Formats: sequence, C-alpha cells, structure tokens
Amino acid sequence: MLSFLAFLRSEIRASELWLVVIATAVGAASGLAALAIGAAAHSMQIFLYGIDFDSRLSAVAAIPPARAAVLPLGGLILGGVTWLWTRRRPQPAVDPVEANALHGGRMSPGDSLFVVGQTILSNGFGASVGLEAAYAQMGGALASLTGGWLNLRRSDLRTFVGAGAGAAIAAAFGAPLTGAFYAFEVVIGSYTVANIAPVAAAALAGALMTKLMGVDPLVIHAKATVALSATNYALFAALGLICAVFAVGLMRLVAWTERVASLVPGPKLLRQATGGVLLAALALIAPQTLSAGHGAMHLDLTRDLVISALIFLIATKAAASVVSLGFGFRGGLFFASLYLGSLIGRLAAMGLDATGWHVGIEPLAGAMVGMGALAVAIIGGPFTMSFLVLETTNDFGLTAATLTASLVASVLVRETFGYSFSTWRLHLRGETIRSAHDVGWLRTLTAGRMMRGDPATIAASAPLSEFRRRFPLGSTRRVVALDETGQYAGLVAVSKVYADEDGEGSVGENMTHQDDWLRPEMDIKAIMKVFDATESDELVVLDDKRDVLGLLSEAYATRRYAEELEKARRDLVGGD
Repeated sequence: MLSFLAFLRSEIRASELWLVVIATAVGAASGLAALAIGAAAHSMQIFLYGIDFDSRLSAVAAIPPARAAVLPLGGLILGGVTWLWTRRRPQPAVDPVEANALHGGRMSPGDSLFVVGQTILSNGFGASVGLEAAYAQMGGALASLTGGWLNLRRSDLRTFVGAGAGAAIAAAFGAPLTGAFYAFEVVIGSYTVANIAPVAAAALAGALMTKLMGVDPLVIHAKATVALSATNYALFAALGLICAVFAVGLMRLVAWTERVASLVPGPKLLRQATGGVLLAALALIAPQTLSAGHGAMHLDLTRDLVISALIFLIATKAAASVVSLGFGFRGGLFFASLYLGSLIGRLAAMGLDATGWHVGIEPLAGAMVGMGALAVAIIGGPFTMSFLVLETTNDFGLTAATLTASLVASVLVRETFGYSFSTWRLHLRGETIRSAHDVGWLRTLTAGRMMRGDPATIAASAPLSEFRRRFPLGSTRRVVALDETGQYAGLVAVSKVYADEDGEGSVGENMTHQDDWLRPEMDIKAIMKVFDATESDELVVLDDKRDVLGLLSEAYATRRYAEELEKARRDLVGGD
C-alpha cells in the first residue's frame, strides 16, 4: 500500500493526467456522499412529518400542530449535540472556502462529519436551511483527505478541495457545469489552465453518479423562452439591483438575529429550541417555509399566484431562513436564495404588468433570472448561477439575461457590502477574507518566522569605547541597545558610532527607533506598513514584555515576499 501511494505521489507530480484521474475518483465519491446526505435528511422528514417518499416537505398543504412540535424538539437535540461537541472541539469547523483561503486546502475529516451531521439534523427536522453546505463540506473534506494521503502540493490540494465540493453540488443538481463553476468561483477563487481539467472531470463524475444511482436530481424543470430586447436586459439589470439590496439586508439580518439569540437566558442549547418554537409558528401559517424549499419552488413556479401571495411567501421564507441560521441551526442559504430569488423575480415581472407596462417579460422568465441574481448576491459566482439556469431551462437567451442581472448584483454587493454569505460569517468571527483566493501563505510570512535571531546587543549605558571594542566597523550593521532591565531601548547604527570622531559619550546617545518595533505575529502586509512608516531598513522584533527576539531587515522581507509571489504565479499557470 505504501509503495502504491509513493508511486501515485511521484506520478501526480510528474503528470497532470494522474491528477485528473484521482480527481475523477474524488468527484464520484463526493457525488455519492451528496446523494447519501440528501437521502438521510429526506428519510428524517418522512419519519417525522409522515410525508410520502416522492413528496417534498415544503410542498405540503398544511402542517398539523403535533407535527410542528418536532421543530423545538429538533432544536433542543441539535443544541445538546453541539454543546457536547464544542466542549471537546471549541474551535469552529473549517469550511472549503476558509480552507482554501487560509489553510492551503487542509480540512478536518472529523469536524466535517460533525458539520454534515448538524446540517442533516437541521434540515431533517424541518429548519429552513439547505443541504448544499453539507454537500460541499463533505466533498471538500473527502478531497482534502485524499490530497493529504497523496502529499499533494498546496496548489493541487486547493484544486482538489474545489473539485470535491463542486462535484457534490453537481450531483445535487444534476448539473456538471454548475458544479464546476461553483468550484472555480466560490471554492477555489480562480479559473486557470492548471485547475480546469481536474475540476471539470470531478464535476462530471459527480453528476454521473446521480444518473447511475437512478436518483432524480433536484433540478427545476422549467422552460421560459422569450425574445429579449434591450429594454428587457435593462429591466433585468434593475432586477439584479433589487436582489443585491435584498441580499445585503438578509445577510445583515442574520447577523443581527444571532446577536438577539445570544441574549436568550439559560444554556446555549436553549437557543436552537427557542428558534424551533419560532419556526413551528411560521410553519403553521406557511408550510412552504419548512426545509430548503425544493418542493415549494417546484410548486410555486407552475401555479397561479397573486402579488399578495408572493409578498407573503417572500416575507415568511426570509423570516424562516433568518431565524434558522440566527438561532443556531446548521446549513446554508444556497437553495433558500434560489427560491426567494424566483419569488422576487416573478413578483417583479407581475408588478410591471400590474402597472400597465407590458414589456414582454413572462413571470417564469423573471423567476429564473431572479433566482440566479439573488443566489449570486448571497453565495457568489455569476457564472455558476447562470449555468444553473442554462442547465435547468436550456435557454441561452434567458441565461444571458441571468448573467446580466447576476453581474449587476455581484458588483453592487461587492462594492457596498464586500462579502458573500460564507465570508460574511467568517468576518463576524474576526477573519478578513472576502473570497477563496489563497491568502494563507501571506500569514506564514510573519516577523517571527523571518527574523534573524540572536542579534548583537549592548547596554544603552555603555561607553562608546566599549561599543567600538566589541563591534569593529564591518562586523555588523546594527546593534540592539538594552536598558538596565535587559529590555529593548533602541537601535544603534554601527556606522553612526564610528562617524563620531571624538568617541565620547554613551551608546544611548546614538540610539534611534526607541518606539518602533515589530511583533512576531505580524504578517508581511503589517510589516511593510511599519517599515514604510518608520523609514527604517531594519527593525527589532519584540515580545509582549519588550524582550528582544530578533532583527528583521526590509530587504529580506521584500525578497521573501517576492519569492512567494513568484511561487503563487507558477501555481496559477501550472508551471514548475
């Protein structure tokens, strides 16, 4: 076994073909995992709500009060399980986006399994969260585990994580292009020559698993062929603007609800139970708020709805999603954003007709474009959602309209808000990443790692004669002066001491940068800002007690930064 792994490792580094072969296998495994996750959640709903196997929970006409009671119970169970887990693992699990942005594609299999379990419980009990987060988590974790076994390079491991997550999404929707571009845009953060083949192969394999297993993928079977004019495209762009505003409000509302939920008295596990009570109340008046909304979307795309009904559905589904996530149920907004977007798009089209402005936009066309635009505003990925519309409708004109609205929504959210839903949640935890672009290597270039240890030191009170005796001209450039307690006092340039011809006085009279230093945890960006501000070419690195750890030169820091940039460039283009 070890010899086979060694063989694979050498072949993968020597040939991209092997990388594609392994990625295909990972894609197939991720597809099967996605199907298993979906089946597990649906089986829970069948048992808890008594629905038929071929039915969807969000499509039921009414929920008996006794059935709705499972939501608070589910919240209590989920809260208890989460409390027990976080006692052992207090650090939050790393999702595929964070893994690729900060950790070089490394994910914890145990944490990922727990996230998947939380999501299945949340969705299975009927909370308004989607399973797509679990699909991507499991697919990414399988890929990360495989890449770790094969000792893949950082860039290849990041590609694998994207391929695994994309394959799982492809399997869930039966849409390989959607899955591939989900990997490129959302999980990897770039589309390059080096990653196209393994990602595409994995997405195709994931989608193929859906067909081979005889599972009907969660595809929206709709057709909306319309002749689009320049006016139509302008109106769809306006729809993108509406979706952007709605998305930002929804994401901020989730964060606000989390703060409110934190005020619930008692143990933390009661938060999910409280959220379950609120969700049960919503389910009694609007059963379509239950679960992710697959059944509701299929139902509402084809039946006649008046404007007031659309407004009611948008308000209740948005409220259910906000409560679910704000009160601690696990999942994502992927499918909820598709469903809400379809309702908003349909409402916009019907609103235009109601005002007497007949521009030829069918409600179904508006629904498809709104679906893609809102999903882009919340999840990201203009091409991802445009291809989802293409693979759903086979309508290129409608796909172009979706891309128009999606680009408007994407630009506006990026400029006014700056985050997708996943990176917004990371921002609330204190992270600053805005996409899956690899910035983790920047954080490895810290002052503590790059500094030169054991710098030359001398007491600030020592006479210059002693300084000259200990440090002849040319022996070193700078010496660290220490105060009477042995802590940092300042830097002394050797050339400055020898420029003083009389050689009288103390070392302390020649010190500079007494209040300028670096901390060991500073990354390269913070380091360069300090160098620019102090106009020094070398600074000392101190700990919290002002004890000297080492010296770092601007020239060395700049060179290391340039080396890492060149390495990242080679990874981007697939060079050696």
